Amino acid sequence: MNVESRKKALHYFFGKIVDPMGYKFTPDQELVDFLLEQEVILEQKHGIPFCPCQGLRHDRSRDMKIVCPCIPFHRKHFDIMKRCWCGLYVHKDVTDPDSLPQLPYSEADHE
Repeated sequence: MNVESRKKALHYFFGKIVDPMGYKFTPDQELVDFLLEQEVILEQKHGIPFCPCQGLRHDRSRDMKIVCPCIPFHRKHFDIMKRCWCGLYVHKDVTDPDSLPQLPYSEADHE
């Protein structure tokens, strides 16, 4: 599998998924390129494009919640931070992703 063509395919398909949820790719193109490349590597190794910043535990029910984009599984938490864990996706209104907090689940207000 050609890594560059797979990154483009993931970018296209993931964009279609996150847009209706109110998210977009981060404007940091270097970060997008790096994270998508990591996902392609994980997909080649495991058959699934897992989130590159979350360690696999080889627990299927837990690991399936970190398949990119994992926004639906962690929506409340990500909406508080206005970004996903790795920063690949940010809320559509975000212009400066570097200013966004990354809060552990335990510190986020999950009312």
